[in-house]
Amino acid sequence: MQPEYRSRVSMKNPVHFLALGFGSGLIPVMPGTFGSLAAIPLLALLSSVSVPLFVAITLVCSLVGVYLCGKTARDMQVHDHGAIVWDEVAGMLVTFLFIPINFPTLVIGFILFRVFDILKPWPIGLIDKRLHGGTGIMLDDIVAGAMACGCMHLLFTFWPAVFSLF
Repeated sequence: MQPEYRSRVSMKNPVHFLALGFGSGLIPVMPGTFGSLAAIPLLALLSSVSVPLFVAITLVCSLVGVYLCGKTARDMQVHDHGAIVWDEVAGMLVTFLFIPINFPTLVIGFILFRVFDILKPWPIGLIDKRLHGGTGIMLDDIVAGAMACGCMHLLFTFWPAVFSLF
């Protein structure tokens, strides 16, 4: 994060702390990747909860993220600054909807999510360009997570052996 933005956010502010992915967004290189990595301990904690609870937590994280990201972007005075990575955290949660969480799925899900988040195929790129505020910041990553989740389900259905490679 550039120095002029550092003065506008505080890790003591819980909104900023969450929006910056527990601080992972402050890493100067590849903040989106580190934000996605920050979701892995959270996913590990959630690996034993029931499916309905996982869905509810994912929904809450996604909806609350609209506020967190929007407020932090306004405070930083920059739309979708790279340090704002709560959208990656929520996108990773979406990636694992109805997917068992273990080492092989975490690796494959992480890679798939990052590919969709970085390349931004249609409609992700369109959402990223056209929507603004907290909704725009969050929605492209939610869709990237949904696309990664769809790929995970296809892999489970048509090529389950890929998950035993690890």
